[in-house]
Amino acid sequence: MERTAIRRRLTWQLARVVEGVTETARTTSIVLAAADWQGHLAGQHVDVRLTAEDGYQAQRSYSIASAPEDEHLAITVQRLDDGEVSPYLTALRPGDELELRGPIGGYFVWEERLGGPLLLVAGGAGVVPLRAMLRHHRAIASDVPVRLLYSARTRSDLIYRAELSEYETTITLTDEEPEEWNGRTGRIDSDFLAETAWAPAERPLVYVCGPTGFVEAVADALVALGHGADRVRTERFGPT
Repeated sequence: MERTAIRRRLTWQLARVVEGVTETARTTSIVLAAADWQGHLAGQHVDVRLTAEDGYQAQRSYSIASAPEDEHLAITVQRLDDGEVSPYLTALRPGDELELRGPIGGYFVWEERLGGPLLLVAGGAGVVPLRAMLRHHRAIASDVPVRLLYSARTRSDLIYRAELSEYETTITLTDEEPEEWNGRTGRIDSDFLAETAWAPAERPLVYVCGPTGFVEAVADALVALGHGADRVRTERFGPT
């Protein structure tokens, strides 16, 4: 199944917007119906292509936010005011169409056969593919232990906040210390990981996703704590 999903020839297909879900003031989940969609693995991504009336095209990659078992495909887009694609995507309405191709990627994916314990570490919008893994884990009723560590700038920047409360999740805020806040504050560093992650001896399988600086710092800290580099998988993202 995995090899077929990764190696088959990918072609562009039309997907229709079913729903737009506001996650934060700048972040929207776009639920899509794609008639030719052949399924995906938790952690994969898609390419999205927009074509202007004059023929100009812009293409970006977005992590898949939905589990393989979900009824519809979903991506979550964070709007950047000076972005070329994200302002358009977050303004889409039900019935609008866009082009996509995928699924893409075979390294940053989780299936139950890979085992665990499963440690997911997200910075900002890096939580998107990890949410797909959490949903997949729940859908298959896996007994693999799973834990999410999630860093955001402020409480208002937290994506999927209500849903993530259903999982074993530790949230930290880096840019504010709001009143009546039950979570942590500060960056996910060595001390944070030593307190919240499984010990290296338990050989957790770790997925880290977020901005480049965040991903590199977390991966380096994990290795310094004694986690095997072969047990740490990373994915970075940039402006869209």
